[in-house]
Amino acid sequence: MKLNFFSLHALLIGMLLFSPVNESSYSAEDKYQLERRQMVTIQIDSRHVSDGRVGVKTESVLEAMLQVPRHRFVPQKLWSRAYMDSPLPIGYDQTISQPYIVAYMTEQLKPKKDYKALEIGTGSGYQAAVLSKLVSHVYTIEIIEELGQRAKKLLTDMKYKNISVKIGDGYLGWEENAPYDIIIVTAAPDHIPPPLVKQLKPEGVMCIPVGGRFQVQNLTLVRKDKDGLVRTKRIMPVRFVPLTRKD
Repeated sequence: MKLNFFSLHALLIGMLLFSPVNESSYSAEDKYQLERRQMVTIQIDSRHVSDGRVGVKTESVLEAMLQVPRHRFVPQKLWSRAYMDSPLPIGYDQTISQPYIVAYMTEQLKPKKDYKALEIGTGSGYQAAVLSKLVSHVYTIEIIEELGQRAKKLLTDMKYKNISVKIGDGYLGWEENAPYDIIIVTAAPDHIPPPLVKQLKPEGVMCIPVGGRFQVQNLTLVRKDKDGLVRTKRIMPVRFVPLTRKD
């Protein structure tokens, strides 16, 4: 069934504004669901950016963004800001990405239900949760142990059964489970890590921000053809935290 996000959003608002709903029947989860709908409709689906790119239109990606409760992946004191059009701090000098960027990078990968995905930079676990709605299994790596353990516990508590979390150096990938149909990197190295290219399947694609801390970073698509030939394409300027390495 084709979703009309504008119509559904308008319907939800109308129900809240004009229906006889008392405070006790309008739960916090109803509020977050409405905010999530607004996030998808305004920030993602109908977005227009300065370089002429339009919003994310892949319905499966939009549906995944609707299903995953973003507020659960940020500190509770920030729940009131969880659905705003911005990244948010999650501790240890790391952030959860802006919702549009999460959706945009996911769409660029063209995920399919039988795909195996690798994520570098688990962070809060939010991107892994979104991807898990779209692929067979997500393998995700976090170098900061406290963040990785926190994300692993949250994802387990929320019953995400097709996500595996590893504490380690994401630059090196997760060789035991390679190759991967798609790879997403959510922190910026100053070059494309060769181990990740090696672990990408023929005809696979990686989406990665590339650039130094004080340089312009470019969101880059890395494609490997069936013969193993690799091509890259810069698609938009971005700002991510640097990719952390072990000493």
